Amino acid sequence: MLFEFLIPRRPLSIQAKHKNRQRWQQFIRAEAAKSWTGTALSTGDVHLTLVYLFDTDPADIDNIIKPILDALIGLVYPDDAFITDIEAHKRPLVGTFDLTRCPSELLKGIAGGKECVYVRITTAKVLEDYL
Repeated sequence: MLFEFLIPRRPLSIQAKHKNRQRWQQFIRAEAAKSWTGTALSTGDVHLTLVYLFDTDPADIDNIIKPILDALIGLVYPDDAFITDIEAHKRPLVGTFDLTRCPSELLKGIAGGKECVYVRITTAKVLEDYL
């Protein structure tokens, strides 16, 4: 694994007003910067995993991806074109989780009991490993 972090807020959609979306992306970047210790990647083939834990009336999962991708440009990768694989999940906070199988950052989100997004960035596998 290259990197993981938690965004401890309800995500904003790509459809949010520009000013709000800009503030949201700044917040994401600040949260990521707390854990990211490297320089921006110089090679591609990056796999992004998102887990959105929601309370009620969840945002559409497809609409929350792009603002998160864009927020990490220049910090984790020079361009979101480096992302070759995206895995996105949406689960209710009141769900059942096997805590022994959850990464520590995701555990923090579950334990916090508030809407959040877990983000993990890894090197992408070869396509056949996903099939």
